[in-house]
Amino acid sequence: MTIASPCVRNCCLDELDVCLACGRTLDEITSWSTSGNNEKSRILDEAKQGCDIRISHLAQVVSKYVA
Repeated sequence: MTIASPCVRNCCLDELDVCLACGRTLDEITSWSTSGNNEKSRILDEAKQGCDIRISHLAQVVSKYVA
């Protein structure tokens, strides 16, 4: 069974070339189709961790401006 791409067709790369939609790096996005399931699983785990960190940081920033 092949692991499906997390792509939501809404790529927007940040200054570190990380997609704001799926959390993968540009290198991970371009190598997805040739990666094995173990590598894809690792990529997804790291992307989720990165997204969780980004969301947490954003929540902290927003809370400073929202009463």
